[in-house]
Amino acid sequence: MTTDPRTQPPVAHRGRSGTVARSIGARPQVRRELLPGDVGAIAALHGRLYGREFGVDVSFEADLARALYAAAEQGWPRERGAVWMVERSGSLAGSLALTPDDERTGRVRAFVLDPSLRGQGLGTRLLDELLEHARSEDYELLRLATFSALRAAAHLYLERGFALVSSETGPRWGMERMTYQSYELELPRGR
Repeated sequence: MTTDPRTQPPVAHRGRSGTVARSIGARPQVRRELLPGDVGAIAALHGRLYGREFGVDVSFEADLARALYAAAEQGWPRERGAVWMVERSGSLAGSLALTPDDERTGRVRAFVLDPSLRGQGLGTRLLDELLEHARSEDYELLRLATFSALRAAAHLYLERGFALVSSETGPRWGMERMTYQSYELELPRGR
C-alpha cells in the first residue's frame, strides 16, 4: 500500500548525532523512541485529557503510570515492544505503546491523541504500524483494556479485527459508573 507522503505527518528519527528532527510548524511528528521523562509524560497527558473529557480522577493516571513503569523496568520498549510518541511544537500530543505480556502475547497501551489531532487518520496509521510491528515480533495474541466512552478508539479496534471479550460496569477512577472493556486480537502465524 502506497501513501502520499504529503498527507502523512513526518516521522521523526534520532540521527547519529543524537538529535531528533524538529517539528515543522504545528504538524505532528512521530518519534519511535522512549526518552527519559516520557513515561510520566504519557501518563500525565492521559490524565489531563481524560480528566477533562470524561471526568476520571488521578487514580486513572496512577494506574497507567504503574503499568508503564513496570513494563519499562522489564525492558520495554527494547524487549519486543514499541512506542509511538506524537509530538507537536515540542510537546507531547499523543502516544501508543506495545508491551509484551509473555512470549506470545502483547498488550496495546496508552493510545491517546490530543483532540486537535483526532479524525485525521493519524490514529489509524499508528494502530496499523503497531499491528505490523506485533506481527514482525511473532506475537500470536494482542490484548488491550479501555473504557466504553472511547468510542472512536473502539471503532478502530473493531475495524482491525479486535473482539470485545469482556465488559464490566461499576465505580472506577473516581466515576460512579464506568464500563471497563477488554479486547483481543488473534494474529495468524506466517503473516
